[in-house]
Amino acid sequence: MKILHLISSPRGNESYSLKLGNAVVEKLQAANPGSTVKVHDLANAPFPHLEEVHLNSFFTPLESRTPEHKLAIKHSDDAIAEVEEAEALVIGAPLYNFNIPSTLKAWIDHMARAGKTFRYTENGPEGLIKGKKVYVAISSGGVYSEGPMKAYDFIEPYLRAVLGFLGMTDITFYRAEGLKMPALQENALQKAIDSIQV
Repeated sequence: MKILHLISSPRGNESYSLKLGNAVVEKLQAANPGSTVKVHDLANAPFPHLEEVHLNSFFTPLESRTPEHKLAIKHSDDAIAEVEEAEALVIGAPLYNFNIPSTLKAWIDHMARAGKTFRYTENGPEGLIKGKKVYVAISSGGVYSEGPMKAYDFIEPYLRAVLGFLGMTDITFYRAEGLKMPALQENALQKAIDSIQV
């Protein structure tokens, strides 16, 4: 199995989403001997936020692209190629201000390209990245999977929607939550790791 591990936390080895993501990768490797893992640390090798030149390059036919267009679209082409090559994706997603870090959002913006990763048909939009298994490792200081703060969790509904729109509908979410809550923090990460099934 070819595994792509996307890291979006800037906290390095202190990151709980990284620790949880690593645990998912380890279980995938144990279940699929001989698997390879490609790691893309979006915090240290980020994609640029979309600018006019990127959008222009997306909508300019290949034969009409200028050198500037070709340089700008390379980010998107590289992101899509990494995903197309992988059979499984492990995405680390710490909850920042109720949503994903901007590094992960920038990656998604370069991934979502009409005619390349999705298309519009007579029956509506169709995702073109199919046959992938996606695991999302979420970390949060509070509890957002249930209870009064559930309405503030925009990570799971957003990623389920946008990845599904691109054709990646087989998504499993794991959560290390309550990491800043005295009653939960001691066991929060281990509880999440124990829940992993691949």
